[in-house]
Amino acid sequence: MNLRNNFPAQVAVVLVSALLLMAYPLAAFASGEVRTAVAAGAALSTVNVMLGYAAIRYSFNKSHTTFLKAVLGGMGLRLLLMLGAFTVMIVVFGVQAMPLTASLFGFYAVFMALEIVYMQRRMTVGNRG
Repeated sequence: MNLRNNFPAQVAVVLVSALLLMAYPLAAFASGEVRTAVAAGAALSTVNVMLGYAAIRYSFNKSHTTFLKAVLGGMGLRLLLMLGAFTVMIVVFGVQAMPLTASLFGFYAVFMALEIVYMQRRMTVGNRG
Protein backbone atom coordinates (compact mmCIF):
# COMPACT_ATOMS: atom_id res chain seq x y z
CA MET A 1 0.00 0.00 0.00
CA ASN A 2 1.29 3.43 -0.95
CA LEU A 3 0.78 5.49 2.19
CA ARG A 4 1.98 8.66 0.45
CA ASN A 5 -1.18 8.99 -1.67
CA ASN A 6 -3.70 7.43 0.73
CA PHE A 7 -5.00 10.19 2.99
CA PRO A 8 -7.38 8.05 5.09
CA ALA A 9 -4.52 5.64 5.76
CA GLN A 10 -2.33 8.55 6.88
CA VAL A 11 -5.05 9.64 9.30
CA ALA A 12 -5.28 6.07 10.61
CA VAL A 13 -1.50 5.93 11.11
CA VAL A 14 -1.61 9.17 13.13
CA LEU A 15 -4.47 7.85 15.28
CA VAL A 16 -2.79 4.49 15.94
CA SER A 17 0.56 6.16 16.65
CA ALA A 18 -1.05 8.58 19.08
CA LEU A 19 -2.90 5.74 20.74
CA LEU A 20 0.34 3.84 21.21
CA LEU A 21 2.18 6.90 22.52
CA MET A 22 -0.57 7.97 24.90
CA ALA A 23 -1.85 4.56 26.04
CA TYR A 24 0.40 4.10 29.05
CA PRO A 25 0.39 7.70 30.36
CA LEU A 26 -3.39 7.93 30.06
CA ALA A 27 -3.95 4.51 31.63
CA ALA A 28 -1.50 5.07 34.47
CA PHE A 29 -2.01 8.72 35.35
CA ALA A 30 -5.34 9.95 33.99
CA SER A 31 -8.84 9.48 35.30
CA GLY A 32 -11.63 7.98 33.24
CA GLU A 33 -13.04 11.45 32.60
CA VAL A 34 -9.73 12.63 31.14
CA ARG A 35 -9.45 9.55 28.93
CA THR A 36 -12.99 10.18 27.69
CA ALA A 37 -12.19 13.82 26.93
CA VAL A 38 -9.00 12.90 25.04
CA ALA A 39 -10.89 10.29 23.01
CA ALA A 40 -13.68 12.78 22.26
CA GLY A 41 -11.17 15.39 21.06
CA ALA A 42 -9.47 12.84 18.83
CA ALA A 43 -12.81 11.70 17.41
CA LEU A 44 -13.99 15.25 16.75
CA SER A 45 -10.75 16.14 14.98
CA THR A 46 -10.90 12.94 12.94
CA VAL A 47 -14.46 13.62 11.77
CA ASN A 48 -13.42 17.18 10.89
CA VAL A 49 -10.43 16.15 8.78
CA MET A 50 -12.36 13.42 6.98
CA LEU A 51 -15.07 15.96 6.06
CA GLY A 52 -12.28 18.18 4.72
CA TYR A 53 -10.93 15.26 2.72
CA ALA A 54 -14.39 14.63 1.27
CA ALA A 55 -14.64 18.31 0.25
CA ILE A 56 -11.24 18.16 -1.45
CA ARG A 57 -12.10 14.93 -3.28
CA TYR A 58 -15.45 16.33 -4.38
CA SER A 59 -14.12 19.61 -5.71
CA PHE A 60 -10.71 18.70 -7.08
CA ASN A 61 -11.47 18.42 -10.80
CA LYS A 62 -14.18 21.07 -10.77
CA SER A 63 -13.97 24.80 -11.49
CA HIS A 64 -11.90 27.10 -9.30
CA THR A 65 -15.09 28.68 -7.95
CA THR A 66 -16.49 25.30 -6.93
CA PHE A 67 -13.16 24.32 -5.40
CA LEU A 68 -12.97 27.51 -3.32
CA LYS A 69 -16.59 27.24 -2.21
CA ALA A 70 -16.23 23.60 -1.20
CA VAL A 71 -12.84 23.85 0.49
CA LEU A 72 -12.93 27.31 2.07
CA GLY A 73 -16.67 27.43 2.66
CA GLY A 74 -16.51 23.89 3.94
CA MET A 75 -13.74 24.91 6.32
CA GLY A 76 -15.95 27.59 7.83
CA LEU A 77 -18.87 25.17 8.12
CA ARG A 78 -16.64 22.50 9.68
CA LEU A 79 -15.34 24.98 12.26
CA LEU A 80 -18.91 25.96 13.19
CA LEU A 81 -19.90 22.31 13.50
CA MET A 82 -16.83 21.62 15.65
CA LEU A 83 -17.66 24.58 17.88
CA GLY A 84 -21.21 23.30 18.29
CA ALA A 85 -20.08 19.75 19.05
CA PHE A 86 -17.41 21.05 21.43
CA THR A 87 -19.97 23.13 23.31
CA VAL A 88 -22.46 20.24 23.50
CA MET A 89 -19.74 17.92 24.83
CA ILE A 90 -18.85 20.32 27.62
CA VAL A 91 -22.27 21.72 28.55
CA VAL A 92 -24.56 18.73 27.96
CA PHE A 93 -22.30 15.73 28.55
CA GLY A 94 -19.95 17.31 31.10
CA VAL A 95 -16.73 16.37 29.31
CA GLN A 96 -13.70 17.97 30.95
CA ALA A 97 -12.76 21.09 28.99
CA MET A 98 -8.95 21.12 29.30
CA PRO A 99 -8.15 17.59 28.10
CA LEU A 100 -10.83 17.91 25.40
CA THR A 101 -9.31 21.17 24.17
CA ALA A 102 -5.73 19.87 24.30
CA SER A 103 -6.63 16.69 22.42
CA LEU A 104 -8.77 18.54 19.89
CA PHE A 105 -6.09 21.10 19.07
CA GLY A 106 -3.25 18.58 19.06
CA PHE A 107 -4.96 16.30 16.57
CA TYR A 108 -6.35 19.27 14.64
CA ALA A 109 -2.85 20.68 14.07
CA VAL A 110 -1.43 17.37 12.86
CA PHE A 111 -4.44 16.63 10.67
CA MET A 112 -4.45 20.09 9.12
CA ALA A 113 -0.77 19.68 8.22
CA LEU A 114 -1.62 16.33 6.58
CA GLU A 115 -4.55 17.90 4.74
CA ILE A 116 -2.43 20.75 3.40
CA VAL A 117 0.30 18.38 2.23
CA TYR A 118 -2.33 16.12 0.61
CA MET A 119 -3.92 19.07 -1.20
CA GLN A 120 -0.53 20.32 -2.37
CA ARG A 121 0.40 16.87 -3.71
CA ARG A 122 -2.91 16.56 -5.54
CA MET A 123 -2.47 19.99 -7.12
CA THR A 124 1.12 19.23 -8.15
CA VAL A 125 0.14 15.90 -9.72
CA GLY A 126 -2.90 17.53 -11.37
CA ASN A 127 -0.77 20.28 -12.91
CA ARG A 128 1.72 17.77 -14.33
CA GLY A 129 -0.88 15.57 -15.98
